[in-house]
Amino acid sequence: MSHRIAQINELIWHELSRVLLTEVDFPKGALVTITNVETSKDLRHAKVWVSVLPAYFTPKILDRLTKRKGSLEYALYQRLSMKPLPKLSFRVDDTERHAAGIEALLDSIKETE
Repeated sequence: MSHRIAQINELIWHELSRVLLTEVDFPKGALVTITNVETSKDLRHAKVWVSVLPAYFTPKILDRLTKRKGSLEYALYQRLSMKPLPKLSFRVDDTERHAAGIEALLDSIKETE
């Protein structure tokens, strides 16, 4: 990944995090965190990886983000002075769930010893 793409990923990550705080109403008790942004080389598309806790809110949050995609892109466009502004697509980051599964497996191994 080029240095420029890495800078753009970080810029989108910071600004989109701020936009999510003000523009989207999440269910009470839900914690939504942007964990990663991957922008394509031609700057036309950006995959935004989000982590949702507790996990049962994930479908609702992903649906809400997808429905608000246009307004989120517009708010991001107003904050950034870059062209083209990438089209956003939201993905779920399952890292926490996988880590919890591995931890549970390790705990069960310790108990059998």
